[in-house]
Amino acid sequence: DRYGYIYGKSYLEVKKKLEFEKVQCYQEANVQKVVEQVVLFKEICELWLADIRPSIKESSYIRYRNIISTYIIMPLGDIATSSIDYALLSSYVSELLSTGGKKETGLSRKTVADILAVIKAILKYASRCKYVVDLSAMNVAVKQKNTPVKTLETTDYKRLIEYLQNEPNLLNQGILICAFTGIRIGELCALTWGDFSFEKKILHIHKTMQRLQTLDGSNKTTIQITAPKSQCSVRDIPIPDILMPYLNKSENKNAYILSGNSVHYVEPRTMQNYFKRILKLCNIENANFHILRHTFATQCIELGFDIKSLSEILGHANVNITLNRYVHPSMYLKQQNMNKLSNLLAVK
Repeated sequence: DRYGYIYGKSYLEVKKKLEFEKVQCYQEANVQKVVEQVVLFKEICELWLADIRPSIKESSYIRYRNIISTYIIMPLGDIATSSIDYALLSSYVSELLSTGGKKETGLSRKTVADILAVIKAILKYASRCKYVVDLSAMNVAVKQKNTPVKTLETTDYKRLIEYLQNEPNLLNQGILICAFTGIRIGELCALTWGDFSFEKKILHIHKTMQRLQTLDGSNKTTIQITAPKSQCSVRDIPIPDILMPYLNKSENKNAYILSGNSVHYVEPRTMQNYFKRILKLCNIENANFHILRHTFATQCIELGFDIKSLSEILGHANVNITLNRYVHPSMYLKQQNMNKLSNLLAVK
């Protein structure tokens, strides 16, 4: 046996140094067989990516690959897969939360949770492939803060809708569609007039537009129009009567509704920037385009929509996603519901 001391600024750093020393010891002792059995985590990462690639969307593959290359390979890649345990992974999660990111000010809990989910998926894959895995690592978790989803205030929402009605153009028409249907920005940008059935007053959502990195390693990006991220997102949405007069219908079924022709399109990033300019013109606090979806869902609940119908309109897999992620009743609605108890105490 060999004894000594290893120092480092963190548990993770000490663990990496220890792994290096172990391999050195094995090599010095000419125990080649043992060295060959040490499977580094970066090798398992590559095997996992290759395994899942045929069964997931290209956007998901690119996202997982970026998470691995940005947050996993450097700190964990050269560590033996069998050495990734609860203590090591818990220490790494703490580092990400406190000093992670380019500015070293810590990553958001959502981002860290996503990174952790990928690491666990890779470890599960390694276990299925009969590699030695310390299952204690599966117990590491990131507590999520239940922050309420931001929505437009009623006065701001009415002012925005009034502006869009008074300033008709193709982009404003697109914002109105989102405000009254709750569709995502990528779904809006991919919409063509062939997706509308004006006789039945139905909008068919079956594709989305997004800018993705190319897979040639050049970090270039390209616009792609694909099926939505899940089968649940393929859906038919009834078009409300109030929206019908503001739809500038085109005979060209292949024309994008935001550009008016079938060749040119308006991509999500451009639409996002335009939306922010409209908010500024309306003297509304800066917000992401997705706030329209949040506002739509919340208003639907306050107007008495049943959850199942709303969940299907939004394209969610189940009603719990709708309730937990998007629907946050206002204090006014809570007061209205609480006042219904008054009938129990009414003198008859």
